[in-house]
Amino acid sequence: MAAKINLGKLSERELMALKRGIENELRTSRTRTIAAATQELQDAARRIARKHGLTVSEVLSRKRSSRKAPVPAKYRNPNDPGQTWSGRGRQPAWFRQAMDEGKSAESLET
Repeated sequence: MAAKINLGKLSERELMALKRGIENELRTSRTRTIAAATQELQDAARRIARKHGLTVSEVLSRKRSSRKAPVPAKYRNPNDPGQTWSGRGRQPAWFRQAMDEGKSAESLET
């Protein structure tokens, strides 16, 4: 452990310099900790992949399906039946126009 410092005897300039030094050392320490944890994680990933006869890139490069199935249409444009809307996301212009004309959402349901 470092020697004790009597902070009361330091000037404001010395205190600020000490504060900057401490903040820099904390950042450096955090960077070292992250690097060590990253290395440990990489080593563990290599061991596990090797155990299963794979490489780390084979294990980590697997594409995952992030797309969800499309939601069925809930509303249909009476003027153009090819235009539909699921009721999610932004309202299409034809739906807003129908609402402005006084139609109910129920009357537009498929």
